[in-house]
Formats: sequence, C-alpha cells, structure tokens
Amino acid sequence: MEAHNGLSARLVNRSKFDGVWESSLTDSASKGLPDIELVSGDSRLNTIREIKENTDKPLIVDWDTGGQTDHFPYWVKRLEEAGVDAIIIEDKAFPKRNSLLKDAKHILEDVDKFSDKIIAGKKVAKDMLIFARLESLIAKHSMYEALLRAEAFVNAGADGIMIHSKSDVGEKEVMEFAARFREKWDLPLIAVPTTYKLPEKHPFNIVIYANHLLRASLKAMQEFLDTQDEDKISSVKEIFDLVGTGKERYGGGSSNIKA
Repeated sequence: MEAHNGLSARLVNRSKFDGVWESSLTDSASKGLPDIELVSGDSRLNTIREIKENTDKPLIVDWDTGGQTDHFPYWVKRLEEAGVDAIIIEDKAFPKRNSLLKDAKHILEDVDKFSDKIIAGKKVAKDMLIFARLESLIAKHSMYEALLRAEAFVNAGADGIMIHSKSDVGEKEVMEFAARFREKWDLPLIAVPTTYKLPEKHPFNIVIYANHLLRASLKAMQEFLDTQDEDKISSVKEIFDLVGTGKERYGGGSSNIKA
C-alpha cells in the first residue's frame, strides 16, 4: 500500500498489507507538484527516511526512470543506505509523464540504454532489489514488444518485472503478459491494478496499490471543506494514538511503530 509521509506509513504499518510503496506520483502531489521527475532525489530521500522511521514493513520505492545511467549507481547506494528493500525503474525516457495521464505521449527508452542502467545499478546494489517496469502497453505498443523488452531487462540482471496497463482491458493484458512471461522465467512479477481489477487467482508475486491513501485523504479533505462536518473527521485523540505524544517514543520509552 502506498504511503507518502510518516503518518500514512504508520497507518499502513497497522494494516493487513505486507509492505509499503513510496510513489513518485503521491510524493510529488503531496508537495503540490506534477509527477514529471521534478522533485529532487534528496527530497525523495527525505520522504523515504520519514516513511522508514514509521514502519518496519518492507519498503519498495518508485524511482521513476532512474535518471542518467552514470548517476543511477549513486542513487542506488543512497537508497540502500536509507533502508529501501527494492526499487522499481520504468523504461521511459527522462523526464517521464505519468502513465495514467489521459492522452499523454509516452516515449520509451532505448532498450540497450535502459539495460545498461540496470547493469550499472546491480553492480553497486548489495541486498536491494532492482525491478524493471515495462511501459510498452501504456505507450500502446505491442505485447510482443513488451515481452522482448522484458527479456532484455531480465538478461541485464533485473530482479523482477512490473507490467503496467491502463487499458479498458488491463486485466486481460497483464494476465496475458504474465502467462507468456512464465513460459520462460520464474522471476517475481508485479502488477499495479489502479485502473483494472485482478482476478482472485493470479500469477503476480507483488500487487501494489499505488496511490490509494493519497486519493482517500484528498477526497476526505475536499468533503470536509465543503461540509465542515466534524462528525466525519478523526479526533485529535486518534492522531495522538497513532503518532504518540513524544514521551513513549523519545523520552526514554520504546517506539510504538508496532502499536
């Protein structure tokens, strides 16, 4: 489940979800900025550290396109030092446009160039995983091309593949891709069902709910601004119960991350 700050991370930590997703969209949007790789790496790291302080669940980070190949190993090291368990980079040219934007033009990165980026990152990563995100279906390219790109990125050392779709038949597309991918590889597969629903039985190892907490909070804030109905908002006590009052976390007591 997506988290975009320490508060949302604490909520995910109390939930049934197995891990936390730090999203470039919700990181940018929570700062009032578009999702175009505008937020700096250092700012992203600050958010990531804030999230890490408030959860003990695995953390996967959406690291956009990964930036320049020569720069990527630097960020891989810093992300791993920050405690990130895995990152996902997408095979679009910098600066990317959000995949869910209507009528946006999505330019895919050259296969060899993106493969070189994966190789460069894997050379410096110790335990952190690097997943490749395929945008072929988002860019309205063929399933065949998506599978060819997947093969190239697996050969470059990617630890797994995320397949993305926003089509009206997104479920069908990702399930077809997964079935054909599984004919050759047993690596982790990742799905992000934002615009479609996966069937109860599916072959994906990781399912990411990529922006849902920010969307939920945005709707709640909009409704309160319209109605000022205090019966529909959390009490101050609920905030204290979630984040603590200070003494139990920093005044000699233990952290309440697992509360």
